[in-house]
Amino acid sequence: MIKLIGIPYDGNSSYKKGSALAPSRIRLMDAEGSANRFCEHRVEIVEGKNYRDLGDLDFPDNNPEWVYRKIKKTILNELTPQDKIISFGGDHSVSFPVIEAHTNSYKNLNVLHFDAHADLYDNFADNPFSHASPFARLMEQGNLKSLTQVGVRTLNTHQKEQAQKFNVKIVEMKDFNMSFIKNLKGPLYISLDLDVLDPAFAPGVSHHEPGGLSTRDLISMIQQINIPIIGADIVELNPTRDINNVTAMVAYKLFKEIVSKMI
Repeated sequence: MIKLIGIPYDGNSSYKKGSALAPSRIRLMDAEGSANRFCEHRVEIVEGKNYRDLGDLDFPDNNPEWVYRKIKKTILNELTPQDKIISFGGDHSVSFPVIEAHTNSYKNLNVLHFDAHADLYDNFADNPFSHASPFARLMEQGNLKSLTQVGVRTLNTHQKEQAQKFNVKIVEMKDFNMSFIKNLKGPLYISLDLDVLDPAFAPGVSHHEPGGLSTRDLISMIQQINIPIIGADIVELNPTRDINNVTAMVAYKLFKEIVSKMI
């Protein structure tokens, strides 16, 4: 069974808060959104049938290290040989403990990371748990077999050096094509930051970065993956910046498409 876990935490956001509101807003699209529950391969994605919603984590302590440990412990407890987990963030910092927990069960884990940003900062604003650093923390551990980043269009000198240091494959937006898909290896975890999309398609994110993917491009890439997807997260929806729930509906559709590939 696929388990859905909401992680409503944005304490590590560097710009605008609001992504803590995202899990409940994405769920609302299932009940009140403009679409039905079918993915494009005509599979109906229904809670209790394809996945089980475990609700949201509670964070009475906002300390980043405490939050990190709680998220990691929760994923470790819920991840079993029979189950897969998809998470709704929250800012992108939540992906660090989620993916780290997955490496306990998958010793040769490969990660596909969709994002406008590489999130490889060694130290951002003196916060090792920053949402600008989750993949630096993961790569430092040496537990990932590979990391492929797609849609990046903010690569600075430091993050380029970090990518070279950790042998990260980056498909920058200026060079974008879909040929990387044929080189992906399993088991595969997908970390999807919604700001990988152009703001025209996803205005409800904290960091608007023009020149991104279209929704159709992103869906097509997910649909073309033909190796086992063992887990995923969808992060960085900021409902306070959304327009008529456009981005929330995009997140809900991407959720259905990812679940259809995981079942």
